[in-house]
This record gives sequence, C-alpha cells and structure tokens, in this order.
Amino acid sequence: MNQPISTAPTVPTVPTVPTAGAGSTRPAPNTDGIWYASYPADVPREIDVNQYASIVQFFDECIEQFRERVAYVSVGEEMTYGELARKATALAAYLQSIGVKPGDCVAIMLPNTFQYPVSLFGVLKAGGIVVNVNPLYTVRELAHQLKDSGAQTIIVFENFAKTVQDALPGTQVRNVIVTALGDLLADGLNLKGRLINFVLKRVKKMVPEYRLPGAVRLLDALALGYSRPHTPVQASHDDIAFLQYTGGTTGVAKGAMLTHRNIIANLLQAKAWSAGQLTGEVETVLTPLPLYHIYSLTVNALIFMGLGGRNILIANPRDTARVMKIIRHERFTGITAVNTLYNAFLDNEEFRKRDFSGLKLAMAGGMATQKAVAERFKAVTGKPIIEGYGLTECSPIVAMNPVDLSNLHDFEGSIGVPAPSTQVRFRKDDGSWANIGEPGELCVKGPQVMKGYWNRPDETAKVFDEDGWLATGDIGVMDARGFIRLIDRKKDMILVSGFNVYPNEVEDVIAMHPDVREVAAIGVPDPAHGEHVKVFVVRRDPSLTAEAVIQFSRKHLTGYKVPKEVEFRESLPQTNVGKILRRELRDEELRKQTRG
Repeated sequence: MNQPISTAPTVPTVPTVPTAGAGSTRPAPNTDGIWYASYPADVPREIDVNQYASIVQFFDECIEQFRERVAYVSVGEEMTYGELARKATALAAYLQSIGVKPGDCVAIMLPNTFQYPVSLFGVLKAGGIVVNVNPLYTVRELAHQLKDSGAQTIIVFENFAKTVQDALPGTQVRNVIVTALGDLLADGLNLKGRLINFVLKRVKKMVPEYRLPGAVRLLDALALGYSRPHTPVQASHDDIAFLQYTGGTTGVAKGAMLTHRNIIANLLQAKAWSAGQLTGEVETVLTPLPLYHIYSLTVNALIFMGLGGRNILIANPRDTARVMKIIRHERFTGITAVNTLYNAFLDNEEFRKRDFSGLKLAMAGGMATQKAVAERFKAVTGKPIIEGYGLTECSPIVAMNPVDLSNLHDFEGSIGVPAPSTQVRFRKDDGSWANIGEPGELCVKGPQVMKGYWNRPDETAKVFDEDGWLATGDIGVMDARGFIRLIDRKKDMILVSGFNVYPNEVEDVIAMHPDVREVAAIGVPDPAHGEHVKVFVVRRDPSLTAEAVIQFSRKHLTGYKVPKEVEFRESLPQTNVGKILRRELRDEELRKQTRG
C-alpha cells in the first residue's frame, strides 16, 4: 500500500489572525447571539469542523457511500461517483508523475463539464492547491493570475487555449493539459464525443487556432495516470485548498487562501442548515452557475456531494433556450442561481409551464435578489427563493435565511441570520460596535474565514482587526430577531450578474487609451444584471466616441466588465488632493434614475 505523504507547502507569511474574542477592547454589542432564537429547531448553533481532516477525506467518504449513484449529468451523459473517483485518482497520479508536489498551485480553466469535478478532485488528491480561473478571462487577466499564484500547471478547455498561449510569457507554467467538450463522454471513444468535438472545432469554429508545444491532452494524461501509482496525500486543516481570486477596491486581483478547514466548515454549516429540508433520497440540483465561482463550488460541488446528489451541469446558462432543452425531461429538487438567471428563466415560456411540485430548495447568492423577481418566481413555482449572503473570503457563506418552506416569511430582502459557528457584528464609523437597529460595517468571525491573501500580508492586515474580525466592506443592520439587511457597500465594487467588477481595473484599462485624459467607473442599477458599468470620461481628443471606448475595453476586459454606458464630461468631481469622487457620480446617477 502507498504511504501517505504530508503536505508542507511554502506559503507567504501573513499576519496572525487572533481567535474569536481574543484580547477584545471593545464592549460586546447587544446583538451578539440574538439570532439563535430564529434558528429552525433542528439546526445546531455550532458545527464540528473536526468531522473531516481534509476535503479529500470528505470526498473519499462520499465516494464510498454513494459509489453507484450518478454524480454529474452533462451533454445528456451521466457520470457516477465511482467513475468520478476513478478519473480523479488517475489525474492525481499523472500530476504527481510530472512533478506536482503538495502545496503546488494548479490552475483550472474549465466551464461546467465533467472535466471540472475530475480536475478539481484530481488536483486535491495530488495534494495541490486549486487556482480557479474564469475561462472568459482576457490575456491580461489570466497572465496576472498565473504570475501571482506561481502556478506551474494549468488544465484548460481548448476553446480558451489561445488565451493561455498568449498569457504564458513571464509565467512559471510548464505543464499544460488541454481538453474538449466530448472528451469524457465514455472516455471520448464514443461517436457522440468525437462528433461534438468535430462540430465545435471544424463546423462552428468555436476553437481558435492555438500553438502550445508540449501540451498534453487530458485523455492521454488519464491513460497514463491509470497505469501509474497514486500516492495518497495527508492534508491538514491548515493546508491551503483553494486560491480564489477576488479584487477589492484596488482593482488588483488577490488570491484568498481558503484552507481545507475553511471549506469543510462552510459545507458543514450549510449542510446543517438545510438538512431538515433535504432528505436521504437522491436530490437533483440544477447547476447553471459556474463551478469555479466560490458559491457554486461550495454549494453545488461539495454540499450536494455530501448528500449523494445528482448535479445537472449547465455550461452556458445565458443560452436559455438550450438550458430549457437540457432540462426538458429532468425533475430537479434544488436550484442555485443569481437574480439575473432567475429573471431570464422566468421570461421563458417553457420554464413557466414546468411542473415544480418536486422542487424543494431554490437558493440565491452572488448578488441581491430583486423583490419583483422573487415574487414572480414564487407565483410561477409556488416556492420562495432562499437568499443568503457570503463573500469569497468566507468560503463563501456567512448568513442564510431559513429553508423551512412552510414557515418562511414573504420575501423581505433580508440576507438571513449568521450560519452556525459564525459571529457577526457591525462596526460604526467611530470604531464602536453597533447595537440592534444601528447600521455599521458587517464584520465576521468563524471557521470559514480565510487564512489571508496570498503574497499580500499588507492587504490581509487591512481587512482583519487586532481581534480577528474580518471587515466585509458591506454596511448592514441587524433587527431584534437577528436578521441582517444590507444597506450599502462601503467599497466601490460593482456587481454585475453576481460577478465583482472593480472600478480601478476598468479605469486603468480605459486610461491606456491615448485619447482619454481622465476616467471614473461606477455601477448603475440594471434590471437585467443587477448593475452595469458606466464610465465618465474626460477626452484628450474631442473626436473620441463612446463606441471607440467600448471597443477598446473589449480588447482588455472580460465581457461583464466592459462599460455599457459612456458619458463624456469636461471634468470629474475630485477631492482637494485629486481623488475622483465616484460616490458623487453614483449619487448623481441615482438621482437621475429616480427622477426618470
């Protein structure tokens, strides 16, 4: 039998985060713990994070329990838990054979297909750190993430291989594994898989020409992995499992170090919260949100795995007609989505006519759910949307609404109450803690809170105080029942369809245009996407057009970050030291919309 090898990754030094209650100099507010009275009767106040030593142990136990069940559905094909384990272990063996060591970063640039969970658990079983990458990233965005993480290996869908090719210079990447949509359909040997790959590449021309000398096909990597031994890795709670990149107001994407303990804690918190609603029968969850997003990763990939759930993977949720075709003959008991997806589905006649009698749980996160959408969803399905709140730095769940559908109050816009083993307080501008009904910056403690930012101890120190409270940048208030309502964002972050857009990043790109003198970016309300990006530009050349600004942006920014509106100004509001006042522009825009 292979002996386990221990993980001992070299990670950046970060400030020590004190434990809950350590050395606090501020008096506790009268909000502490009041939310427990609002907990459903079967939900515990605390979870035992020591239940699993690592995500790999959790994965192995789920495989042992649910081996014969279907784990994932993609392109009309099914993959069992047993087959998932076989492929993930083969990939782990291959990664170890090419030199991936415990603590090494491996980038995964894949949409929702069989390849994602195989790669996810393959990297973890090899002892690596998963660096999730949005497949739609531009060359600039990908290059930054690869350089910052130090990843030496990347697994990529061939549709995006050209981006990898162009981003490689200056990175440490030496191993590239390429895959195509049909590859894992019966190991890619069946006619359907080969036909899908041919159509996408040769007929629909969806695979740009690329040149990656030395790249290995995933199927070849698995074939080699099957013939090589896998050495089990004994990970600890403090070992990093994921680098989930997030931005903040600086616009510089930072890797939140999420440990095995962080992720285990969050999946156990959510599982405890929903256990009374979901059962031992096979739960089928619709997964339109990308698994590389922390919300879908924790809820869909991990929590439903703990239930032996069946995951229907949607690679392109924006193609609503295609989604309806995929689920036409499916009955799902759960769905996770953001406001914009729910809205798009509700606009589809086929969706509105579905039988929702089997639906148990509809969850929303990533962005605020609009009341009109929530009410419309309940009118169509007879079920409410359960909204929660989280952030990447918290793996992500911080607060949740009750999931007992029979007793749930009407949609109120609340993000719920703190999860088990989670403490929440609100810090006022003067540094004191807010009491019931008083607004303040939402601060969090709990086992799901990140270790810190990768290679950025200075940024880590900015978000943790001396007592270990993580400042979220969101302004909220707690009522007498312990329910939280968000009021505003302290940060200037823009939220487009659940994805963070950081004004500095947009501004830095547009400022590169030779005809732009000054630029400011803000988020404005958008009925379809929650918010969209609007930029205010002071021109250097009077002939510069809005279309030229947008076209320039498209070359350097992912689609959801590209401005939808451009307004030209003679000058921008500034402080006495020259800092552009985005809030003033945002308030002005809101007043215009209110008058309109």
